Amino acid sequence: MARIILTTFGSLGDLHPYLAVGLELKRRGHQAVIATHGLYRERVEAMLLEFAPVRPHYDEWGDLSGVLRDAMDAKRGSDVVLHKLVLPYLRQSRDDLLVACRGADLVVDHVLTFTAPLVAEKLGLPRVSSTLQPFAMFSRHDPPVAPAVAWLGRLRGLGPWPWRLLWAMGRAVTRPWFRELDAMRAEMGLPPNPRHPMLQGHSDQLHLVLFSRELAPPQKDWPASAVQTGFPFHDRGVEGQGMPLALEVFLRQGDAPLVFTLGSSAVFAAGDFYVAAAEAARALNRRAVLLVGEQEVNEVPGVPAISHAPMGERIVAVPYAPHSELMPRSCATIHQGGVGTTAQAMRAGRPMLIVPFSHDQPDNAERCRQLGIARTLKRTQVSAAAFQRELTALLADDRAAARAREVAGRMEREPGAAGAADAIEALLAKRPTPAPAFAGASPAGPGRGAVASQAG
Repeated sequence: MARIILTTFGSLGDLHPYLAVGLELKRRGHQAVIATHGLYRERVEAMLLEFAPVRPHYDEWGDLSGVLRDAMDAKRGSDVVLHKLVLPYLRQSRDDLLVACRGADLVVDHVLTFTAPLVAEKLGLPRVSSTLQPFAMFSRHDPPVAPAVAWLGRLRGLGPWPWRLLWAMGRAVTRPWFRELDAMRAEMGLPPNPRHPMLQGHSDQLHLVLFSRELAPPQKDWPASAVQTGFPFHDRGVEGQGMPLALEVFLRQGDAPLVFTLGSSAVFAAGDFYVAAAEAARALNRRAVLLVGEQEVNEVPGVPAISHAPMGERIVAVPYAPHSELMPRSCATIHQGGVGTTAQAMRAGRPMLIVPFSHDQPDNAERCRQLGIARTLKRTQVSAAAFQRELTALLADDRAAARAREVAGRMEREPGAAGAADAIEALLAKRPTPAPAFAGASPAGPGRGAVASQAG
């Protein structure tokens, strides 16, 4: 069977889909290797998957809490991620990934792992690109809501032509950001590639679209190699654990609670989110679970940790719980709109209130609002009164609840990780069979995998 490298960059929302695909590939007998930040070694190895460290590691960024707060800034967040957390480390990432890919048969990469195409090309490996959210498809037929340039949202109703021009301008303005990649290509003996590494970074062999058709259906300007599988789901804890026993007891003690979460990144920039959440839950006389993060950065006055909560407590703070086990037992989920959290909330079949922070979150929030399964609240408007007002309307909306159940039902029929594994195996099957070795014959070309024809 094949040795398959899955390389990713970012938060748990960027790790979990590749863990899901890796586990499915492992179940089929392949050797799946997760190549990413050193911080995630324990999570990966707890799943009995092979781990390969690829810089940058989180400890290289200094004050992690401060960096993540900056990365969640509504206007500058994406710029911080690119120019402080990714682009300065391209050479280290390339060197580590070259080591990880020794003996590999195929590479699957993430939209921000910019050196993966160079490594795959140098080693002669088939390359599979992937996208986790509609925003990163950069479609002119289905343009995103962009938090840094809010007025662009008003152009969405004008059709694809303005967006064709806007994306072209974006490529021209930002292409110089990747001069280091161009220099690295030359040093590695690779031919120049004028394509934009992010806006045009898809593989012509196979591009996995790892989000649901419910969030965004296929568009005519998607790559011809695109295969849309739906969300690959994984949400175990650091050591592979599921629902905490204390939380399970809490859930059985009363009615379905509100669930408030900010994922694994926005939780560092929570501000008054959790304090307002607790006040609103009390005013609504609702039970609530606050997923406050594992780093103890969001203590909420008057709200006990689940491990110390007395019997009958109505609002509890929990560091982390698997969304797939908690959200279906809620009456509604209030979250930041990260694509991983959004995927789990959609799958749970419960209505949502989304408070987007940065990056793709406003776009995900607007898509859920248009689906009729969510209300949205601006981050700057968060308060107990605003939560109380929005949740009162949300919980009284029977149509939203019904729509949420319908969406979840359709998502259950999407293949997710299994579909991604199917597409990867189909690409591997297209590899040419090596010619028999004869005395005096020249050795085979570089790498174990030849460039495959287009899949999907």
